[in-house]
Amino acid sequence: MNRPSFLRGVASAAIVAALLSPTSSLAAKGEHDPSPKRAWSFDGPLGHFDLASVQRGYAVYAQVCSNCHGMEHVHFGDLRGMGLNDHQAEAVAESHTVPDGAEGKTRPATLDDAFPTPPVAQGLTPGAVIPPDQSRLAVVYPGGPDRIYALLTGYGPPPAGVTEAKDTFYNRFALGRTIAMPPPLHDGSVVYADGTQATLDQEAQDVTTFLAWVAQPHLDERRRVGVRVTLYLLFLGCLLFILKRRVWSNVH
Repeated sequence: MNRPSFLRGVASAAIVAALLSPTSSLAAKGEHDPSPKRAWSFDGPLGHFDLASVQRGYAVYAQVCSNCHGMEHVHFGDLRGMGLNDHQAEAVAESHTVPDGAEGKTRPATLDDAFPTPPVAQGLTPGAVIPPDQSRLAVVYPGGPDRIYALLTGYGPPPAGVTEAKDTFYNRFALGRTIAMPPPLHDGSVVYADGTQATLDQEAQDVTTFLAWVAQPHLDERRRVGVRVTLYLLFLGCLLFILKRRVWSNVH
């Protein structure tokens, strides 16, 4: 046997094995498990948002997610679209403070103010990874709501042979299967006002529904308009067909 050729073959096999190994950063880079498809109430042309779930999802955002993530493109007045009346939306706004123009001064927020961005999301925490803004996350994040739900519930111990990098957590749905965000949700993370049991799956489903609604708050109205326009065009088409038959009936 030609020894140099044999050694080159062994070296090539070793390189391939290293690239395919689960401990290889090259194998993990950019990879993640596919997100399971879930049935959402807002899917499809006739879908609609479950506003009870949207409101519970806001509770998860307010009590958990808002510590790190901002929603700079969402105003407190927008919360009226998820079923809150003016008084309830104003109460939510007044529980937050926003800058008052003068340096260092703050005031209670109003319905016209956007949600404040926490310091870590402004890059003011040294060494911290800047969390993404969640205003449009559900429409810009690859995989959409399915991937967000999967990410929130996909934490767990790494498989044998896989070592987590420092200050990261194994999540099979995260890019590279590691993520800097600690597991944000667990059973009992929040207390729901409507008495719904706050399990991990329920919290993940509700906050994902909320983020989908925040990203497209007028989606239900657009769908209703679309249905009305479609029905109108069908009705108009039927009238035109009948009129055509009537006008041309004496020609034959």
